[in-house]
Amino acid sequence: MRDDTPAPIHDGPHGLGWLGIVRLGLVQTALGAIVVLTTSTMNRVMVVEYALPALLPGALVGLHYAIQMLRPRLGYGSDVGGRRTPWIVGGMGVLAAGGTLAALATAWMASELWAGIALAALAFTLIGVGVGASGTALLTLLAREVAPARRGAAATIVWMMMIVGFIITAATAGHFLDPFSPARLVGVAATVAAIAFTVTLLAVAGVERAGTRAAPTRTQVPFREALAEVWSDHRARRFTVFVFMSMLAFSAQDLILEPFAGTVFGYTPGQSTRLAGQQNAGVLCGMMLVALLAGRGVRGRRLGTLSGWTVGGCIASALALAGLAVGGHAGEDWPLVINVFLLGAGNGAFAVAAIGSMMALAGEGVRNREGTRMGLWGAAQAIAFGAGGFVGAVLSDVFRHASGSAAVGYTTVFALEAVLFVVSALLALRIGRAHVPDTGSRALPVSPEHYAAGLGGR
Repeated sequence: MRDDTPAPIHDGPHGLGWLGIVRLGLVQTALGAIVVLTTSTMNRVMVVEYALPALLPGALVGLHYAIQMLRPRLGYGSDVGGRRTPWIVGGMGVLAAGGTLAALATAWMASELWAGIALAALAFTLIGVGVGASGTALLTLLAREVAPARRGAAATIVWMMMIVGFIITAATAGHFLDPFSPARLVGVAATVAAIAFTVTLLAVAGVERAGTRAAPTRTQVPFREALAEVWSDHRARRFTVFVFMSMLAFSAQDLILEPFAGTVFGYTPGQSTRLAGQQNAGVLCGMMLVALLAGRGVRGRRLGTLSGWTVGGCIASALALAGLAVGGHAGEDWPLVINVFLLGAGNGAFAVAAIGSMMALAGEGVRNREGTRMGLWGAAQAIAFGAGGFVGAVLSDVFRHASGSAAVGYTTVFALEAVLFVVSALLALRIGRAHVPDTGSRALPVSPEHYAAGLGGR
């Protein structure tokens, strides 16, 4: 007999309610809080306070992305057990330990450089495992628990809450880190990790009800066979390629946009930082646009589908990047701020729509392979993010030296990114025509305080 007792975080046949989605979004907030300390604050300490080569923190961050190639295996583990909550909690525990160890390692570098580096390598390995386990299981749980009508809005909420984690942690930790000392860094990192783990425990409590858990795999197929099953699905394979291509294009400008503004347009450090803020504002606006218009839209009518918004976001991003390529040669009269804002809006629209489509596609194909599928796509995203910024920076230097012009170096990379986005749009269009279940775009209204941005992963 079905239990009709009202559940505080579920809406019966509609799946996970808005409160439940926001609660799971708190997990992403906690994840973002730890990650931003390790990739930004500790990066700065190594380079500025300790005068170490930027290559060191860059290699450590690259290590944490490389470790996320384990995401398919981690997702498979949650498929076998049938429950995602232990993987979310366990992953966050590993991430919290890694974040704390990373602070200890950074502090240790002041007196014992090589010992500190060795400990940092271990710490960032744990961070990669923790992000991979908790992030993959979280998206898989959302894909399973959120009704198709709410997936677009759910993706927006969860990813916006990750950005909230970035913002709150950066502001709060920055306050308590002054005046700086290695001991303060360790204390702040340990406190953030403890709070993040506690928030995760509270956020997931009761969300994965016994009646809605995935049935454990009765015949445990080996991981390689499970991964081969997923890869043999042409739509899953195409979507993997799409995720890699689009996220590579998305991240390739990370390390060159501000130098481009300074070198070509004469922006000061403060002006280029504000320019990055305009881009992030555009990302949020693009995500909100998808959540609102692909939901009930205007007068209760949804405007477009998730696959349509994915294609549109890629095309908009390509046009904005083409604009930067032109603007680099047009000179200071070019509306750079508007151009960068529109780039962010296109990026945000495609990213959140792609995540919504990912939730819809995760449940297709062989039963109980949601985690393996989500892990495969998460690994593709992590590899693309890890490589994108590096590749973009290297290519800009190569073209700069080959042409003797900084503007040509930057604008050539922007043009190549635009091409990648066009290719990504064509891939997304093919996937959409192969019947992507776009019922996920019929999102119910979502209030403006909700957010979205990067798959899972950054």
